[in-house]
Amino acid sequence: MAVNTTPESPLPVGEVSRLIGGWIDRLGAVWVEGQITQLSRRPGAGVVFLTLRDPSYDISVSVTCYRQVFDAVADVVTEGARVVVLAKPEWYAPRGQLSLRATEIKPVGVGELLARLEMLKKALAAEGLFAPERKKALPFLPQLIGLVCGRASAAERDVLENARHRWPAVRFEVRNVPVQGVHAVPQVVQAVKELDAIEDVDVIIVARGGGSVEDLLPFSDEQLVRAVASCRTPVVSAIGHEPDNPLLDHVADLRASTPTDAAKKVVPDVGEEYERVRLLRDRARRCVEAFVDREERGLAHALARPSIEDPHRMIDERADHVASLLDRSRRCLGHHLDRAASELTHTHARVVALSPAATLKRGYAVLQKADGHVVRDPGEVTADEALRARVAEGEFSVRVDAGSDARSGARTDA
Repeated sequence: MAVNTTPESPLPVGEVSRLIGGWIDRLGAVWVEGQITQLSRRPGAGVVFLTLRDPSYDISVSVTCYRQVFDAVADVVTEGARVVVLAKPEWYAPRGQLSLRATEIKPVGVGELLARLEMLKKALAAEGLFAPERKKALPFLPQLIGLVCGRASAAERDVLENARHRWPAVRFEVRNVPVQGVHAVPQVVQAVKELDAIEDVDVIIVARGGGSVEDLLPFSDEQLVRAVASCRTPVVSAIGHEPDNPLLDHVADLRASTPTDAAKKVVPDVGEEYERVRLLRDRARRCVEAFVDREERGLAHALARPSIEDPHRMIDERADHVASLLDRSRRCLGHHLDRAASELTHTHARVVALSPAATLKRGYAVLQKADGHVVRDPGEVTADEALRARVAEGEFSVRVDAGSDARSGARTDA
């Protein structure tokens, strides 16, 4: 039940500690699973001290038990082992310390571990963490590789040496962490997150050598699996040997059977790439040569055609035809012009023969009044009227004779 307190009426530390102890006492005995990180068995002491740790959440609690309780499992339980204990929580009021008083200790067997891992595997698979569509493709040639492994381990040496042998220019960002024991999970998770936060890291390799099922348990931890699933950088799992299959293999973007295999799958071989480039260059050269040969044959065939071999031949043939047509047109035009000139000459002669000037040259004259009107009838003139007479060589004035009869005939006097 909650305790009502105010700044004016606070509880003393001793009272708070006593209340906490009372609440804990009511909890009763519970079964607790964890990993033993510290084990203290003093000679002659009747009590054994242990530290039980949850590696997934980095939480530890002290455990005490009587020697006869621990001696029952002393042959199979050591530091690093996973155990299940039946214990009652105890509160040590003077120091405000929580501990567990164990009355029974059971080691977690391999079969039980595998069964729990299978259940966790199914639960994570149901969430879609192992789905193939979540897998990210690895870059063809990573410039910077993140490596999570044990310090000075064979796995680190295998990855670095094989990768640099295959591609000498490759660079690594290495994070050395414990790969087994109680500190493995949090430090591996932290290393993966640090490498994933580096923009230049193209791929992350998590590597470890072989070991027992218990040794590889950190790489089946749910916290690590979820951390890898949330990475933006492709992750390669290289844990143990070919038969080993921790849950990290299922969530990683690529599984390698060994650290050496991881180096081969992540980094291309420079010799193989040189050979591939050489083959591609030879193939490209053959394709270009075949194309050039085909085009040369086509060009030779085109040049062998008469129109290309002697391009002026058609022009010369057409030129003769044009010259013939031009000569023909000139003859036709000349005939037309000659005939038109002859007709023009005859017409001109007829016009000249019928013209008034020709009539005047034959001795005729044209009489005109003062207003230029031509006299055609004697009745058009009056006696003593002045007229102009136009002859072939000029004109002169005449006057109508006053004594003449205009109706019968007129006589003029110059």
